[in-house]
Amino acid sequence: MSQTAWEALSNQAVAAAGVVYFLALLSHLAEWSLLRSVPVAGQRGQATAREAVTVGARAPPAPEPEVDDRTTERVEMAGRLGFLLTCLAAVVHLVALVARGMAAEPHRVPWGNMYEFTLSGTFVVAALYLLLRRRFGLAWMAPIVVAVVLTLLMVAVIWLYQPVGPLREALNSYWLVIHVVSAIIATGAFTLGGIASALFLLKERAERKGRTGGYLGRVPSPAALDRVSYRMHAFGFPVWTFAVLITGPIWAHEAWASYWSWDPKEVWAFLTWVVYAAYLHARATAGWKGRNAALLALLGMATLWFNFIGINYFSTSSMHSYADAPAVSPLQPGS
Repeated sequence: MSQTAWEALSNQAVAAAGVVYFLALLSHLAEWSLLRSVPVAGQRGQATAREAVTVGARAPPAPEPEVDDRTTERVEMAGRLGFLLTCLAAVVHLVALVARGMAAEPHRVPWGNMYEFTLSGTFVVAALYLLLRRRFGLAWMAPIVVAVVLTLLMVAVIWLYQPVGPLREALNSYWLVIHVVSAIIATGAFTLGGIASALFLLKERAERKGRTGGYLGRVPSPAALDRVSYRMHAFGFPVWTFAVLITGPIWAHEAWASYWSWDPKEVWAFLTWVVYAAYLHARATAGWKGRNAALLALLGMATLWFNFIGINYFSTSSMHSYADAPAVSPLQPGS
């Protein structure tokens, strides 16, 4: 296949992945919509207990809520369909990445500009979710993860697209591969941890106000969300350390003859490392859990994504910047 054909295949695969992600999102939204008619386990018992305490009596055992078998089957079918569609979308997403790399001459890793970085980052977020879904019981996170991936793909296609071209000289290094792979994996883990932290705050607030229905009623307890967030950050931090403090300086020395030059990208990557180090340190030594830890985790995610988007796309002084490259959408005529 020619380079033009590979690029066309990549663009078509991105569009197809977006459509399948959208269908997966609809399936998960249908699943959660159907779940609204299914009582949340424990809610009826809690309500009975509250009423009993009010009148000074002992609460009788709460009867199990009756659930229509057809509703249960529909919920399970919608959930399975959403999961399968997400898996299919991730496979097509991977095809888009491979074709993007094959479209360049010579063939290269698809990390030459912001568009390609965004494609790679969203794929890792989706892949990590699928890989860790069963291990950590993350099925409840499906609509949020799919929505985030789909939104970022739309942003990439509409505003960040760049035609395939050769790598810049500074990027043409095997250290780039090692550095970017580790950075993207850590970014995916931090993003999943940040989602769990945000849901922790929402769930805790809802429970304080007695609003435990809807989507938040199906989300795990705040304690469980706190544990998921911690595990994601504990996994991502050493990978981010390897990317920022080891492979990054080695690559910078090879590309620009300096291990550290106080480039805005380097500074913000280090600030992100400091925030996440403080998060893990506070949990290990000061016993920070719950709300304070969640807020610190969200601060880390804010610095992480500003480093990724703000520095790369808007900064004109960074050696890592792509702000000088005008975006050309593949949807525009003649592109």
